[in-house]
Amino acid sequence: MTIHSIDTGLFKLDGGAMFGVVPRVLWEKLVPPDSRNLCTWAMRCLLLDDGAGRLTLVDTGIGTKQDAKFFAHYDLHGDATLQGSLARLGVGLADITDVFLTHLHFDHCGGAVRCDGDRLLPTFPRAAYWSNRRHWQWATEPNAREKASFLRENILPLQESGQLRFVEDGSLPPGIADIFYADGHTDQMMLPLVRYNGRTLAYCADLLPSHTHLPIPYVMGYDTRPLLTLDEKTAFLDRAAAENWVLVFEHDAQHEACTVVRTEKGVRVGEFVRLSEL
Repeated sequence: MTIHSIDTGLFKLDGGAMFGVVPRVLWEKLVPPDSRNLCTWAMRCLLLDDGAGRLTLVDTGIGTKQDAKFFAHYDLHGDATLQGSLARLGVGLADITDVFLTHLHFDHCGGAVRCDGDRLLPTFPRAAYWSNRRHWQWATEPNAREKASFLRENILPLQESGQLRFVEDGSLPPGIADIFYADGHTDQMMLPLVRYNGRTLAYCADLLPSHTHLPIPYVMGYDTRPLLTLDEKTAFLDRAAAENWVLVFEHDAQHEACTVVRTEKGVRVGEFVRLSEL
């Protein structure tokens, strides 16, 4: 199997929202904000090539179909796009066989659906799109807190096309060995675990958006159940340190991945790594 990091561009989110109750005087040393208190974040996806014709894409970034007013809130920048990054690897939209969606917030699944004139169609015409039943219901019957993050145009076309799959109904997509479920950020977010060259890679989604979120209290203001996130981070990082996992960060604009070690201050970065070097 071969693994590729897929850059889909950069965007900005409020630093206070990204670090919750952590004071700005602490987090601004890690991720400097601009004059509007916005920090730059990546939207990094994964491509898993099993070498036998199955290509699994993990998350899809924000996409391109929303209007200028919507995108203005997030200051999209950078030259990378989902389609462009795939093309540089010689991968076309019809080559993707599986899309694994960690959760259905717009910055993770927006690229799953595209506009074709007045129609909304799955971006990857041959792919199975993977979610789970609890999260699908959570996203399609959203609570008031998350309603603005679950956009129907990103979600419903996957079901209408007949391409939606639930992980409970069969084997996992190629390349994904296991799933770590987390409920603190949103209900039943799925963090895929990948076995690669004798290592376990864990794609951290929004449990750990970046390496700067490794300290247990550094929990996003976006999380629906922050106290549960504390417990989930503890369990996840304890296992990652004990089993020498490589953590892959979806939103870290500085670093793609790292190992972790246990220190007197808790689990912290061991060394930063690039997937291409594993």
